[in-house]
Amino acid sequence: MSDLKALAVACQGLPARDQFAAGEDAVAEVIGRLGFLQIDTISVVARAHHHTLWNRVPDYDTSMLDTALQDRTVFEYWAHAAAYLPMRDYRFAQVRMREMREGKTRWVRSTDTKLMRKVLKRIEAEGPLRSRDFESKSKATRGWWDWKPTKHALEQLFMQGDLMITGRQGFQKRYDLRERVLPDHIDTRFPSQLDYATYLVDTQLRSWGSSPEASFTYQLRGRELRAAVADVLAERVRDKILELHEVSGQRWYLDVGQLANASQRSSAAQSSRACLLSPFDNLVIQRDRLKACFGFDYSLECYVPEGKRKFGYFTLPVLLGNQFIGRMDCKVHRKTRVFEVKRLFWEDHIDPQVVMVDVAQELLEFARFNGARKVQLDPKNRRGNHGPANELLDNALSDARNNLAAET
Repeated sequence: MSDLKALAVACQGLPARDQFAAGEDAVAEVIGRLGFLQIDTISVVARAHHHTLWNRVPDYDTSMLDTALQDRTVFEYWAHAAAYLPMRDYRFAQVRMREMREGKTRWVRSTDTKLMRKVLKRIEAEGPLRSRDFESKSKATRGWWDWKPTKHALEQLFMQGDLMITGRQGFQKRYDLRERVLPDHIDTRFPSQLDYATYLVDTQLRSWGSSPEASFTYQLRGRELRAAVADVLAERVRDKILELHEVSGQRWYLDVGQLANASQRSSAAQSSRACLLSPFDNLVIQRDRLKACFGFDYSLECYVPEGKRKFGYFTLPVLLGNQFIGRMDCKVHRKTRVFEVKRLFWEDHIDPQVVMVDVAQELLEFARFNGARKVQLDPKNRRGNHGPANELLDNALSDARNNLAAET
């Protein structure tokens, strides 16, 4: 199991930030490795897409993601949720686009074809537009350009592939015609079932090195697709490209070539930094796979009523080397530039004294990325298990600050 953990961590580009190039090119490289980068609007700390990239790109700045979108090396669409995807994989997104166009999926924003034609004509004439550019100026009427139906039309056109996102202003999408956004060299041939199944298998194995059978069609439906994926996996097992194992009662496929380097990667990872991961980080987003491989039972509780939360509103998984050592409920107060640690929980097998220096160093760096000048521990800590360790963390933070000051 330790080899599987090391393999997953290494394939994910964690925890050392030395697997990818520095600078703007690294953004496309990371998304190409991971297969997608989930977009999320929750901003308790840095948003998920920026947080995930920061953990992998040495000099990451939030403007780099905008640059990658403008350079057309990535595009916005839908994976299991809203995401950035490698532009090279555009042809495989067309599977969902066709399903949206044909009404085969449950999420259909609009069936008002007359309104959609009007939206397309206006964008064709005026160039990229945001949803707010279609808002009705009159509050007394609900005409063609009323915000809600037009937003639905824009999203339907986007999901079925007539429109693409050309950029953002703040968090507002700017929609444009596909032919004005999609580079000419991109392959737009509609994939066969075998092509699509192969893409799904390759994406999972490239980003994790191994996976249970269910992960290859995560949140995708269709008996025929599952059968095609099973055929691809079976063929690779026969060709000894993959090995089939049982992990936590699941059929688990391992990439033999990548597994061969697991021990070396494990040694490197053990000496690497701690990582505070986003709840939407690619390493943790499939909770069942995470639990089976790492024994880490994690859930995001921001959607849970406050009285029923066990760990907190927005807990960040804490990774050190190849093991999860705890979870930290955090919030950045942007006006006062304070990064607050509301609660900190250690896994049962962890001695805080052993890991505290690594955690403190990462905490300071992440706080700085969030624009905070100060890290503050909640002194009440009514529901965490770090109460006795508060002093330890305070001391470790103080030492880490002194080290940073000495380096600068």
